[in-house]
This record gives sequence, C-alpha cells and structure tokens, in this order.
Amino acid sequence: MSTLEIKNLHAQVLPADESVEPKAILKGVNLTINSGETHAIMGPNGSGKSTLAYTIAGHPRYEITEGEVLLDGVNILELDVDERARAGMFLAMQYPTEIPGVSSSNFMRTAVSAVRGKAPKLREWVKELNSARDNLNIDKSFGERSVNEGFSGGEKKRHEVLQLGLLKPKFAVMDETDSGLDVDALRVVSEGINRYQEETNGGILLITHYKRILNYIKPDFVHVFSDGRVVTTGGAELADKLEADGYDQFVR
Repeated sequence: MSTLEIKNLHAQVLPADESVEPKAILKGVNLTINSGETHAIMGPNGSGKSTLAYTIAGHPRYEITEGEVLLDGVNILELDVDERARAGMFLAMQYPTEIPGVSSSNFMRTAVSAVRGKAPKLREWVKELNSARDNLNIDKSFGERSVNEGFSGGEKKRHEVLQLGLLKPKFAVMDETDSGLDVDALRVVSEGINRYQEETNGGILLITHYKRILNYIKPDFVHVFSDGRVVTTGGAELADKLEADGYDQFVR
C-alpha cells in the first residue's frame, strides 16, 4: 500500500519575460490518494488542473512557493524529474511531445531500464512490448517511428498508456487523456488505464473536463477544482451533477 499526499501546495508560473511578475496558479491544494484509488479532478478552463499535474511531475516552468507532495512520506518536490519517475510517479501529458530521431521502441526500453534498474532481457522484452501493443491496438510498425512524430492525437494517447502499462508506476497522473479521442480510441485507452490499475493496484489522478471517460474508468472520488484549489469533493455521482448543471454551482 502506497500513499500520495498533496499538502497545502502553492505554485506559480514563471513568465518567459523576467520583467513580468510570476503568476500564482495553485493556492493551497490538499489531496490524498491511496493505492488502488481513482480520483477524478474536474473543473473549468484555467482553474489550474494541468498546472497541478506538471507541478507534481517537476516541470521547470512552475515554481513551488509552499507545500509538499509526499510519496510514501518522501517529499518528491525535492527530487529531480527522473528521480520522481523512479520513485513511482508517472505523467501522461495532455499534449505528448514529439522526439525526432528517437525510435519508440528504443525510447520504451530505455525508460523501462531506468525505472527497473536494469535492462530487460531482449527476448522477454520483445514479448512484453508486443503484448502491450496488441492490447492497445498499436501496430508494430510504430516501434521504428520517432516518438510521437507524425502520430495522430489518438495514437499519441495510446502510446502514453503503453508507457503506463510498461513502467507500472505507483501513481499515475493522467492529464486530459480523453481529449481528442474518438469513441473507439477512448474505449481502448480507458481499458489500458483500467488494466494498469488491475495489474499493479496503482493510484490514479485523472484530470478531465468531461464525464465521458468516467463511463469507462469509475472514480472513487470526484473533486471540483477552481481558482487553484479543490473546492468540493464527492463520489462518482458528483460527475453526473457537473454534467447536468455545470461548474457554476460550485465555483461562484
């Protein structure tokens, strides 16, 4: 059993122009996720949901001004990005980055080797990778293509979930993984996320605008995010209320 605790987290975005004052985005986030739990964060545009995801992961554009993020008692905010990944954190990005010149297969094996502490045996790795691809309906030819280069939005999201299944982190932060997916891709991606949790008992922080992905991935808790903090929490039925009546009832 592992625990991810976000305690009084404040963060600001650092502008490209140093003459401009940083803007506070997170204003006291408190949230605890245990192994096997799925927490959905829903909220209007600009409320700070993606900032929360990237702050946890260690994006250099966001500066922590107060608070902690504890993974099994260790403050991961004091760790480098790669150390956070090896400790058991994973981020599926809303807009996955293209990496020209690096094949998807080499990228996957390098990442898995770093997290596991040693490179998997080649024959076992090929079998593991092919099985994971088949589960997500990813053609083997994608392995020779550069990471995300020329991929459609749905293909990029499937590869994010492929990484999730292979790396098997303790906690996964999924930042609007459902955005840009058609009905079939949404089902396949959701099944991949559910498969990860069934196999690892991992905890999931699922950031989304819409309820549709929650028809496939059942949340234990739904949190409404507004102005950089959680303003209310409920069960899965809260997503139905948000779908029917919108966010104004909670964020005014």
